[in-house]
Amino acid sequence: MAKKKQAEKEPGLYKLLGLGLAVPTGIMVKKLADLAWEKVRGYPPPKNPAAPGVGWGEALAWAAVSGVLVAAGRLVAARVATSLYEAITGELPPDMNADSAA
Repeated sequence: MAKKKQAEKEPGLYKLLGLGLAVPTGIMVKKLADLAWEKVRGYPPPKNPAAPGVGWGEALAWAAVSGVLVAAGRLVAARVATSLYEAITGELPPDMNADSAA
């Protein structure tokens, strides 16, 4: 019975770690995207790329920049959560194995 309770807690731990890392990572990625855009373009990114006053080129460029950075941020958060989970429990998170890449 104790083993079953531990197995039930571990997926919750992984989700908690993921959430705890996703929020600050999201904030950091947003700031990084804004900063990178402003440094390259010389002005702040569009607040609403779908607005009629924003040209297609600028809207698509912002979508590409922010999309790549958000995806990279999510990957970093997930990898760190996995590493922390493994350090705490000594095992990989549920439904994950060392050769998942294959």
